[in-house]
Amino acid sequence: MFRAIYLEKSPDNATVATLKELDDDALPVFESGGVTVDVAYSTINYKDGLAITGKSPVVRKWPMVPGIDFVGTVSASDHALWKTGDRVILNGWGVGESHWGGLAQRARVSGDWLVRLPEGIEPAQAMSIGTAGYTAMLCVLALEAQGVKPDAGEILVTGATGGVGSFAVALLAKLGYRVVASTGKDAEKPFLEALGAAEVIDRATLASAGKPLQKERWAGVVDAVGSHTLANACAATKYGGTVTACGLAQGMDLPTSVAPFILRAVKLIGVDSVMAPRALREQAWARLATDLPRGAIDRIAKTVGLAEAIEAAGQILTGSIRGRVVVDVHR
Repeated sequence: MFRAIYLEKSPDNATVATLKELDDDALPVFESGGVTVDVAYSTINYKDGLAITGKSPVVRKWPMVPGIDFVGTVSASDHALWKTGDRVILNGWGVGESHWGGLAQRARVSGDWLVRLPEGIEPAQAMSIGTAGYTAMLCVLALEAQGVKPDAGEILVTGATGGVGSFAVALLAKLGYRVVASTGKDAEKPFLEALGAAEVIDRATLASAGKPLQKERWAGVVDAVGSHTLANACAATKYGGTVTACGLAQGMDLPTSVAPFILRAVKLIGVDSVMAPRALREQAWARLATDLPRGAIDRIAKTVGLAEAIEAAGQILTGSIRGRVVVDVHR
């Protein structure tokens, strides 16, 4: 038996989230390549908040155990790459949406979806990082791949007090970039400066419709917000600069023009963490093990128990949580 957050549909089609005791026989079955993991920690991401509260149709199958991230130890394996005792991480792959996820004490997933926990990162730290930190690292890798170096100029990070934004600020600052953090929370300026932000700007300066081309400022951008914020970021990116887009906190729309792309050769790079190939995942986690300041993890994350995760899911949607929420599934 194991405990899990269990999502069901009520008769009036509302999402009902409860903490439930489940039998191991309830776990998903794989014809081949399945791996059972004793979960140590999970997290609450924005997508988990949507799933648990039912605010958006994230869940594709019912009933569902949410949780797009987990870290734990392999307890049984039908996959050639994994054996009992291996410490593994899972991010994405539709887990917590169409396949039972990590907000549980046990999970069974395809071995193809797992990566090895890197040396130098403890399990709790891995979930402090989670999909948010892993996505931030994918954005950094994308900037580097486009030749954006620290001496190229300022890097804008939007949604900077969120999970992706917080880690992007810390990673870029550690790598020597001058980071400008955008946030709507004035009280969080000391937090962002402690992570390495050289300057903090009000998100209101980016959140409304702006000119198609604006004064060139950014050598690169990590955007987790979308909509007008992303449009304004593109409009103010320097000639040949790179904008990475990985989120939609403000909206899925992109009210911009082709001007930045054809007149300034700005590159807009989409960053996906859900279906990224194994080699890229391994590269990202290896870099997180070496490039992420350990002090940043302590500043960014807080830990709650499995029962508290349901309440935290609602809080993350209202923006009342700073940084990351780690879930100790045995607490």
